[in-house]
Amino acid sequence: MSENKLSDDSKIIISRRSFLKGIVAGSGALMVSNGWGIFSMAYAGDKQYTMIIVDYNKCTGCRTCETACSAYNHKASVNGESINGLGNPYLSNIKVYQFNPDVDVPRVCAMCPDNPCIEACPVDPDPKGRRALYRHETTGAVTNDPDRCIGCGSCAEECRVGVITPNSETNMPERMCTLCDGDPQCVKLCPFNALTQVTVDTSRGMYAMRPEQIADALTKQWYSAE
Repeated sequence: MSENKLSDDSKIIISRRSFLKGIVAGSGALMVSNGWGIFSMAYAGDKQYTMIIVDYNKCTGCRTCETACSAYNHKASVNGESINGLGNPYLSNIKVYQFNPDVDVPRVCAMCPDNPCIEACPVDPDPKGRRALYRHETTGAVTNDPDRCIGCGSCAEECRVGVITPNSETNMPERMCTLCDGDPQCVKLCPFNALTQVTVDTSRGMYAMRPEQIADALTKQWYSAE
């Protein structure tokens, strides 16, 4: 527990975050820490998938992840050189939802091994067996081919986490995690080490839950009088 003693007679000021870190480290952390054990492998054929998970006890809702993601995935060109972009949070593939009471929930693609979004794509597979929505050959990230996508929105409807967002003009899917070519910038630049890249395990706690569901679970755990 983090304490800041202002004077001999002053009260000890304890931030909500520091307090929660202390109590959640005990028996009350079972629900959140359920996803921090040994991760089983998730395969599709011979392909192993990875995803980004969140330690909600560490996340402060600072939104650094949004800036890092947006800057890397929406690069700018300066004098013919490609560099990280401005980092507009609106363009980020990871989005931080903030709830009251104070709960911060970053939402990111769950990389579902059974591929409900891809299976929903009505476009016929190409010679490589890929629909308009497919798995990136190197990273395994869900990827869209704009030249073949018909903008039907079926993938967004089937997304369990609600990550896939149709473009307002083309209706083509956006906001799928790219894993930043194998080096996720949100993980790399999170100032509190709240994000980790792990092998997908569908049995871990809170897997593929929507932000409001996670917030409800955390609120009950952190703020319940029981």
